[in-house]
Amino acid sequence: MGAQIMGDGVNFSIFSRNGTGVILMLFAKAEDSKPIFEIPLDPRKNRTGDIWHIFLHGLKAGALYLYRVDGPYLPEQGYRFNPNKSLIDPYAKALSGDFTWNTTHALGYDPKAASGDLSFSTEKDAGFTPKCIVVDDDDFDWQGDKPLNYPLRFSVIYETHLRGLTMHNSSGVAHPGTYRGVVEKIPYLKDLGVTSLEFLPIHEFDELDNLHSNPKTGEKLQNYWGYQTIAFFAPKSSYSSSGRRGEQVAEFKEMVRELHKAGIEVIMDIVFNHTSEGDQTGPTLSFRGLDNTIYYMLDDNKRYYKNFSGCGNTLNCNHPVMRSLILDCLRYRVIDMHVDGFRFDLGSILGRDQKGRLMENPPILERIAEEPVLRNTKIIAEAWDAGGAYQVGWFPGGRWAEWNDRYRDDIRKFWRGDDHAVQGLATRITGSSDLYLRDGRKPFHSINFITSHDGFTMNDLVTYNGKHNEENGERNRDGNDSNFSYNYGYEGPVSNPGIEKIRNRQVKNYLATLILSIGTPMLLGGDEFRRSQRGNNNAYCQNNDISHYNWDFLRAHEDVHRFTRALIAFRMRHSAFLRPEFYTGKDQNRNRIPDITWFNEDGHSPDWSSQQRALACRVDGSKADIWLDRDDNDFFMIFNSRVEPALFKVTQAPEGCSWYRVIDTAKDAPNDFLDYEEHALIGPQSEYKAEPRSFVLLIAKKY
Repeated sequence: MGAQIMGDGVNFSIFSRNGTGVILMLFAKAEDSKPIFEIPLDPRKNRTGDIWHIFLHGLKAGALYLYRVDGPYLPEQGYRFNPNKSLIDPYAKALSGDFTWNTTHALGYDPKAASGDLSFSTEKDAGFTPKCIVVDDDDFDWQGDKPLNYPLRFSVIYETHLRGLTMHNSSGVAHPGTYRGVVEKIPYLKDLGVTSLEFLPIHEFDELDNLHSNPKTGEKLQNYWGYQTIAFFAPKSSYSSSGRRGEQVAEFKEMVRELHKAGIEVIMDIVFNHTSEGDQTGPTLSFRGLDNTIYYMLDDNKRYYKNFSGCGNTLNCNHPVMRSLILDCLRYRVIDMHVDGFRFDLGSILGRDQKGRLMENPPILERIAEEPVLRNTKIIAEAWDAGGAYQVGWFPGGRWAEWNDRYRDDIRKFWRGDDHAVQGLATRITGSSDLYLRDGRKPFHSINFITSHDGFTMNDLVTYNGKHNEENGERNRDGNDSNFSYNYGYEGPVSNPGIEKIRNRQVKNYLATLILSIGTPMLLGGDEFRRSQRGNNNAYCQNNDISHYNWDFLRAHEDVHRFTRALIAFRMRHSAFLRPEFYTGKDQNRNRIPDITWFNEDGHSPDWSSQQRALACRVDGSKADIWLDRDDNDFFMIFNSRVEPALFKVTQAPEGCSWYRVIDTAKDAPNDFLDYEEHALIGPQSEYKAEPRSFVLLIAKKY
């Protein structure tokens, strides 16, 4: 499918079952409104089943093309063919980026049209449509590279927006906001210790499709996050610093290759749930004009679209044609682009049948999980959608990992000081067995996160009681209202040293909990230096200083950065935090110490039904108890979310060992996290005083 270079030419193939005529258009320049050639495909010679195809001799990489497809225009039956519309090839591997989208013009919108439909445009619109680019996949030197494919339990994921990572003038890179800008940040990322970058969508989308303006500044807002894909195979051209006529493909590959050299994976956030064509009032750009009834879920009245995405339409993911496209795209990303994994936005939509009903064994989810090419590729689901599906812990398809929002909420509630939160804390930091043990999955299938792109940053979680999305132009009605956040006495930034000290400590509490929990940790980019979005918890439209990483915060909060870097290194050194199996509470090696033991302040088993806000546990690091081939240290952890100290009895250390302090978030840097040689002996006493709102980690070492 798509445009494939073969021998001395290019073979074009595109799907349309109900189309009656297909025209291939070739262009000289990206901005041209008229093609240099129009080639009608003869259905007797250029159609095999539902595939329209033609081989053109002499054509090379860099050629520009679009399609026009004729057929019935009967919206009430779901058909929306229009021979005047220029259509993007769904398999296009690049779109011309030296181009300003103008979907408003492409719409031909007529508000008086029946039921809010678009009018049937009689104007050809090639001048307002990006051109597809023929790409030579073999024209790149991978230098022996291949996907890294780390096991999940050895991974620390860093979620980031590609442009936002380096766009701010404080980033210190020569190519801000681009693939090469990421390459320039590799030394920082490697030093931080993360293993995997999870990028927000980097497929093609129209950045200018947002209709809102900032009410404070009048600035026209943009589609910053990019969850409005139109070409799933094509890397975002405006993220390229070297050119936008196919160069973006090579630059993307260059970024992947260089990240792999540094030992860092690439995970892509992919949006196989809807497209930027929207509902019946949206533009016709690709799928709608090729075969609307095949690619989309339509309502019983086929003029309208089922909308489980909240964005106007829903892709018909379990139709065999769409299943093929999804698998072809994933295989291409792995084989030709060397991508290590995917996070599936609103993944529950891929579990719906062609009527929109959730299935027990969805074909596409099982096929992705069992696809041989993807066997070592990470597949991560956002296990819900906007249509009411919520499948965290129940996501079908086998080996899928999941974004665990239950982890996010329970950890936030505990450290905020909510009542009855210790049981949730204990369940989440031990891998969420209530969610993943049932169907044979492992702790690492839980992608643990406290913050993500969708919501507050970690700094804002401890700085604001409520969201502040006024600059999104939606009267602060957008974004989640359930943030489980707390400002500790004042809304927003403060100069009060007491409040600031509490906030800094709480950030460290969150970070320590996240990195030392069993499961796969995901850190939101910039949280390691307290990046702020000024209280905006839905910055999808803010391509500006609200979203761009201000690296001045790194200098202002070097103690938090140091703390995070030390945490990641500590996790990776100690296999007790990388265990592949759930805790059992049993003694596997007959040393009379269970693999995990829970304590209240008195050293007894806690009352899980009480309103206590403090908890401790001991982890046995012997190899039999951590399911690995070598012993680790034992650990004692204290979690105190109370506003007063908690004096905990500490269980006896193993024979020949004493307890040493590694972490105490109540202490000022650098004593908050001590290096291995500096671990502080806590002495023969059997008690440790955990200060208000603090986390403590003790390690058992020989005298």
